[in-house]
Amino acid sequence: MFFLQADTTGISRLMLIGTMGMLILAVGIIAFVIFHQRKVIRYQMQMKKFEAEKQQTLLNASIRFQEEERQRIAADLHDDAGPLLATARLYLNENLVNLEKPQQLQNILSAKQIIDDAIGLIRNISHSLMPPTLKNFGLESATTDLFQKISGSGVINASARFHDYRERLKVDQELLLFRVVQELVNNVLKHSNAGFIHLTQNATGNNLYLRIHHDGKGITQAEFEKLNESSQGLGLKNIASRINVLNGRIYFEIDPSQTYYKVTIEVPRQSRF
Repeated sequence: MFFLQADTTGISRLMLIGTMGMLILAVGIIAFVIFHQRKVIRYQMQMKKFEAEKQQTLLNASIRFQEEERQRIAADLHDDAGPLLATARLYLNENLVNLEKPQQLQNILSAKQIIDDAIGLIRNISHSLMPPTLKNFGLESATTDLFQKISGSGVINASARFHDYRERLKVDQELLLFRVVQELVNNVLKHSNAGFIHLTQNATGNNLYLRIHHDGKGITQAEFEKLNESSQGLGLKNIASRINVLNGRIYFEIDPSQTYYKVTIEVPRQSRF
């Protein structure tokens, strides 16, 4: 009887120890899950914060670019168009009626020439905002024209070829894409010391792709993202902000052969109609 009680007591102790062990293990698992979830939540919050900061950086870059554009246009109008119109006004003042007819005619002709110059200046400003080739004929024609002019300079071999652009994008989308291409090309011409620059276009599914190849000095995706996070590289920030507006992506890479750099722009295709 004594031995039976002893065995029962031992079994009870083992069961108690086992139960406590299971409880401790369960508590440990719960604590680990809670700790892991908190860690995941903190990471997600950090990523959201980083993404918000990135979006704010792109927005600030876009605002700075727009403000610079406004200031440039205001300066062009104030410094160039303003004096021209003021000079034309001098020729057409109230004393004009008191002059001899030959002098009146000369003043009118001079004023007309100055006004024509002012109209030409304002037209150039307007064209810089929306190139007429782009507005009238689309992205393909405007881009091809840009590369033909670059090639015609004889400084660098340049070409552009569109393979699948049967349906135009919306005008504002084409303008954003064209400005991105312009900025990229200007960077290549200014900084890369390239011998050639080529652009190709194609489409897959609902995505439109523009690829720029050049054999000069370029940057990789990591360098692009690093410059975007710094206070430098306003031109690259302008590119990133425009790509962001287009809901697209941009990739900077060097070919495995190490002989040329490639920039790929990917944007969703949206019909203008």
